[in-house]
Amino acid sequence: MVAMPGVKNIGFISTRLAGTDGVSLETEKWAHCLERNGFNCFYMAGELDRQPEKSVLVEEFHFKHPEIMKIQAEAFGKTKRPRDITDNIHKAASYMKTRIYEFVKQFDIDLLIPENILAIPMNIPLGMAMTEFIAETGIPAIAHHHDFSWERKRFLVNSVKDYLLMAFPPDLPTIRHVVINSVSSAELSYRRGLTNTLIPNVYDFANPPEEADDYARDLRKEATLDDDDLFVLQPTRIVARKGIDKAIEIVSSLGLKNPTLILSHASGDEGDEYVSKIMQYAARNNVKLVDIEPIVSTKRGLNEAGQKLYTLADAYRCADLITYPSTYEGFGNAFLEAIYYQKPIVVNRYSIYATDIEPKGFKAIVMDDIVTKRVIKEVKELLCDNDKLKEITSFNYMLGKKYFSYEVAEKKLLYLIETFSR
Repeated sequence: MVAMPGVKNIGFISTRLAGTDGVSLETEKWAHCLERNGFNCFYMAGELDRQPEKSVLVEEFHFKHPEIMKIQAEAFGKTKRPRDITDNIHKAASYMKTRIYEFVKQFDIDLLIPENILAIPMNIPLGMAMTEFIAETGIPAIAHHHDFSWERKRFLVNSVKDYLLMAFPPDLPTIRHVVINSVSSAELSYRRGLTNTLIPNVYDFANPPEEADDYARDLRKEATLDDDDLFVLQPTRIVARKGIDKAIEIVSSLGLKNPTLILSHASGDEGDEYVSKIMQYAARNNVKLVDIEPIVSTKRGLNEAGQKLYTLADAYRCADLITYPSTYEGFGNAFLEAIYYQKPIVVNRYSIYATDIEPKGFKAIVMDDIVTKRVIKEVKELLCDNDKLKEITSFNYMLGKKYFSYEVAEKKLLYLIETFSR
């Protein structure tokens, strides 16, 4: 219990704090670290699955709110902004700022943690409201940045450069900036002149996972797999940068009697064209795609139709092989999850993997954008050698515990909070 003088109640604010997306998961991990050190955590977002008594829901915070989507449509892909959109942005920002004032007052918040809302412009008024609130109050804030506008092609052409420079991210004296990889750290310093702290994504390696129980094993049936079928899990959203076409090629090349790729997440916020393309590509390669996203939840139970709900942890426990052929990731939650659940993984050498993860010495089946014969050979050999499989996954777990544990994040996070009292 090391809660700092003057800081007791901490408020997380984001567009969405629900489900199994990376921002929501990392927020939960940070909150766990903070609460076990004596802090109280509260939440504010446009979608929430946190404790109601500690949360405030504001629908306009969500990036899929109709008014926000109208603003986004005029903000990106164009270089001139209609006056009415400017007016709408300021009107929405004013309303959101008022709600933030109410949230801070209701829970007597001492420190705010804006989760990605001051990095990627998914909700421009929210970023502006957050920036103005911090500027007006001088409240301490740790801005947790997962990805920036300059890292996404769809944000490069825009009519809101004035707002991007103001709030994504802002330069204010009471903000401590946190990034999740070394490339973002260098870019933030270079582009905006902002000092920052690198806190990688983490996992609770101090507490090993439980083995799959009968409940979890039922997921194989839901995924239309027989007992002797290979459970190949693609634990990401269905978007182009996840490289799911490469995962299909891997499954297709393994010579399975029931070639199936299990997809754990929905298409997300980048449209449905890629989903359609992937469905066609899988059909051409005779690979069955099984989308388990509708029955994956944050906890076990039953949905409205009476179907069993499983956790992402259940999916990992059932998996025989993890495919992770992403071309770009802010960090790589799925890699850490595969390591934590001690599963073999095929990973593409995306930039952050090459700079921040691979040098640590992890043993994975790696590819450079192409599914080669060598990759397939390594997969087959590893899956047929239980001793080697156990040796590698155990080794990876120990490295994960050393470099990407809760304790690693906790140490840096507590230090940042301490800096506000100096």
